[in-house]
Amino acid sequence: MTPEQITKASQDLFQAEKKREQIKLLTSDYPDMKMDEAYAVQKALVGLKIADGCKVTGWKIGLTSKAMQNALNIDIPDSGILFDDMHFKDKGVVPKGRFIQPRIEVEIAFVMKDGLDGAASRQQVLSATSHVCPSIEILDTRILRADPETGKTRTVFDTISDNAANAGIVLGVQNHDPSAIDLRWTGAICSRNGEVEETGLGAGVLNDPVMGIVWLSKRLEEYGQTIRAGDVVLSGSFIRPIEARSGDSFHADFGSFGDVSIKFE
Repeated sequence: MTPEQITKASQDLFQAEKKREQIKLLTSDYPDMKMDEAYAVQKALVGLKIADGCKVTGWKIGLTSKAMQNALNIDIPDSGILFDDMHFKDKGVVPKGRFIQPRIEVEIAFVMKDGLDGAASRQQVLSATSHVCPSIEILDTRILRADPETGKTRTVFDTISDNAANAGIVLGVQNHDPSAIDLRWTGAICSRNGEVEETGLGAGVLNDPVMGIVWLSKRLEEYGQTIRAGDVVLSGSFIRPIEARSGDSFHADFGSFGDVSIKFE
């Protein structure tokens, strides 16, 4: 992609979010798009959102499970950026029409007390973490899930360009020291309207949610970015995405680790 094409793609995505109207697959227009180009589109999109008044509050990690990676024919996760306008209160309500095609995932959130400059070890991640807590991530797509004419589905490059399908975050109020808990065995039961939809364990995230933050620190080093003190980092979902319809209520029960809820108006 040329610099002009990267700029245009980011502007199209920015307007798609503003207007709540999906655009066609970027990989249809740019079939030879590469991962570095997808992250360049994401970076340009982030610049537009910052210029529009949004403040960066952290990072999300996606595609951490083998099942999702195999489905998209990749062998690494992806990442996106969290903004202040994405945060919803626990037990809060998402206004009707806020998103286009929302879905939710359940994961463990890390809140950082120190920054990580460059690639970090597992112990460095633990030392830099203030606390971990239950969370729900809200996904949305400003790009069509499939081309209506050809049936071609989105690729990971479409998703990365679209800020890794990032849309919202809900943090539970129960905070924990990550060094005192085996996060591999920290799991959740996720219910929609009182019916269990999905269950999962932290081990589904790269065999250890902490390793998700390790991976992110290494990826950010390659792109000249860092995890800052105060950042919230979503470590990756250990359930499949669940469609969030108007009127749906979601509750993620993490047992002794806590819980978190959100309702869609």
